[in-house]
Amino acid sequence: MDYEELAGVLKALADPNRLKIIDLLSGGSLCACHLLDHFAFTQPTLSHHMKVLAKAGIVEVTKEGTWHHYQLTESFVTEFMESIGQLFLAPAQASSKKTSETDERNR
Repeated sequence: MDYEELAGVLKALADPNRLKIIDLLSGGSLCACHLLDHFAFTQPTLSHHMKVLAKAGIVEVTKEGTWHHYQLTESFVTEFMESIGQLFLAPAQASSKKTSETDERNR
């Protein structure tokens, strides 16, 4: 697990507007103009949010002329869930295994 990379992703996710962008993109690729329809901020602000998400590897952009289409990076969800699972579930599973081993020895 790369803690620096995971921290960067979590920092990028720690904004309600970016979470909403991810939610919107979970339905598929969207043009920046369609994303803007869901927010009360300007195009430069959307551009800033998208740059943060792209730098963290969460979204990718396809340019078609003057249009920018954004989509979730295909591998992001799987890799993110694996990292979170390793961070939170591995210690719990190890603790559970130790508890069951101790229970077996005490029988």
